[in-house]
Amino acid sequence: MLINLPYPQKSKAWNFRFIGGLSLFILVLLLFSFKRSQGSRSNHPAAYMELTDATSGELSLLTYNIAGLPAIISSAETERSSSIERIGEQVSGFDIVNAQEDFNYNAEFYAMNTHPFRTESMGGVPFGDGLSTLSKYPILFTDRVAWKDCSGSDCLTPKGFSLSRIQLTKSVTLDVYNIHATAQNNSSAVAARKKNLQQIAAYIQEKSKDRAVLIMGDFNAHYAFAEDNVRDFQAALGLSDSWVVLRNQGKLPDHQANFVAAHALEVHNDCESIDKIFFRNTDALIMHPETYQVEQAMFSNEKGQPLSDHCAISLTMKWELLDSAEEIEGATP
Repeated sequence: MLINLPYPQKSKAWNFRFIGGLSLFILVLLLFSFKRSQGSRSNHPAAYMELTDATSGELSLLTYNIAGLPAIISSAETERSSSIERIGEQVSGFDIVNAQEDFNYNAEFYAMNTHPFRTESMGGVPFGDGLSTLSKYPILFTDRVAWKDCSGSDCLTPKGFSLSRIQLTKSVTLDVYNIHATAQNNSSAVAARKKNLQQIAAYIQEKSKDRAVLIMGDFNAHYAFAEDNVRDFQAALGLSDSWVVLRNQGKLPDHQANFVAAHALEVHNDCESIDKIFFRNTDALIMHPETYQVEQAMFSNEKGQPLSDHCAISLTMKWELLDSAEEIEGATP
C-alpha cells in the first residue's frame, strides 16, 4: 500500500543529490561487508609459541548452521539470543568449528566461547555472509567470497564461502573452507546452487592447488537429488566425503526419482545430510576420518528442543605428515 505523506515538495536536483548520497552510503557499507579479514586476534599471545614439531595428531571438527537470522524471520523454535550463546559455549570443546548463519547474534555466539582464534564477524543481515570459523590453532588469514549467482531471499545477504588457512604445527597448515550454498529446490535455486559449487571449485583449484583441504558447511545439496551437482563437485576436486566413508560403506547414494529431502532436524548418522564435511589429502599430508556424529543432545535445551533448525555434524580426524611438503607458504594464498 502507498501512503502519501505531507512532506514539502523538493526539487529534482535535491532528489538526485539525496539518492546519490544514499547510494554512496549503501555502497560503502556493502564494500565494508566484503572486506578481507587477516585472521582473528588471539586472546593468548603465547599461542603461536605453543605450536609443536608434531608430524601427526587428531582433530575434532564441527559444522553447524546456527540459525542466526533475526528472530522475527528465523525458523528455529527456541529464543535466538540465549540459544546461540549456549551454542557458542558448547562448541568450545571442538578444535575447529565452521558456523553458518552467524548473522545478528555474533556477540552472543562469541560471549561464552573459549576458542583463542575466531574470524571477525562481517555484520548482520544484509551485510554479513554469516560464515564464522573458530579454532584452537592460529588462523593465518581468512578470505571471503560472495556467490556470483543466487536465488530468492538468498540474494538479500552476500552468502558465499570462506577460506581460512590454519596452522596446526610449526610445519603443517590446512586450508579450511566454510560454505553456505543457495537453498530451496525450485528451478532458479537449483541453477544457482550448481553455479555456487562450480564457483568454489574453481577457487579451490586456484588457491589451494596441491594443498590438503577441509570443506565443512551447509551445501543445501544431496547426492540423491539428480538436479544437484555435488557429485561433480566432489570428483572435480578429488574430495572424500566423511559421511560416505564412515557411514555409507564408501558408496555414494543413488539418485532417487521424485526425491524429497528429510527435514534438517530429522537426519541421523545413517542419513545423508545437507551439512557435509569433505576432505582432500596430498602425498605429504594424509587425513583419516575416525568418527562421524550427528550431534543432537549436545545442542538441545533443558526441554529437549533443538537450539537451531539444523543438526550439528561432528567428525574426529587423524592426520599424518609424511614429509615436509606441507610447510607454511606464507600468510596469503
